[in-house]
Amino acid sequence: MAHYLEIHPENPQPRFIQRAVEILRDGGIIIYPTDSAYALACQLDDKPALERIRRIRQLDEKHNFTLVCKDLTQVSSFSKINNESFRLIKSLTPDAFTFILEATKEVPRRLQHPKKKTIGVCIPQNLIAQKLVEELDEPLITTTLILPPDTTALSNPYEIRERLDDLVDLIIDAGVIDYEPTTIIDCTAGSCVIVRQGKGIAPTLD
Repeated sequence: MAHYLEIHPENPQPRFIQRAVEILRDGGIIIYPTDSAYALACQLDDKPALERIRRIRQLDEKHNFTLVCKDLTQVSSFSKINNESFRLIKSLTPDAFTFILEATKEVPRRLQHPKKKTIGVCIPQNLIAQKLVEELDEPLITTTLILPPDTTALSNPYEIRERLDDLVDLIIDAGVIDYEPTTIIDCTAGSCVIVRQGKGIAPTLD
């Protein structure tokens, strides 16, 4: 049975954030709120936890996970970022954007796109997500909580608990979060291109 924490979305309780990070460091997987939905997450180097997430979502080896970072310094440690990308990410974050960048050697190969060697990164606006990566002091590996055969993420913590109580180690309840995908911007081809328009409002990119 999963731990269950009701964390205030605008004033996250520090002791609950610390407990969530303890569970992550002990090899656990958590369900937590993001800017666009509830998501599954584990530590960066935790292969067994990542495999558990793959089984829950029935994901193959080609699935693109996202690194949730606390700031641009952390983004720069795990991705190769040029001046244009740096300025764009700085201007748009924290917010509901995912940026596709070339991965550095700090990113385990199992998390990179198998052919392009890329990784998605984001800097969240959601305060609970922010506090988690600040306390953990490293990126979270994350994927949206979309369970097969669903096409949208679970939004109600009560339903999440009913369906996943025996499969995860912690469920964070921050209230209902209606699913609205992030905006995805690909910054790997020498310029930045919007590949999916979602919740984040981006300027027109040349």
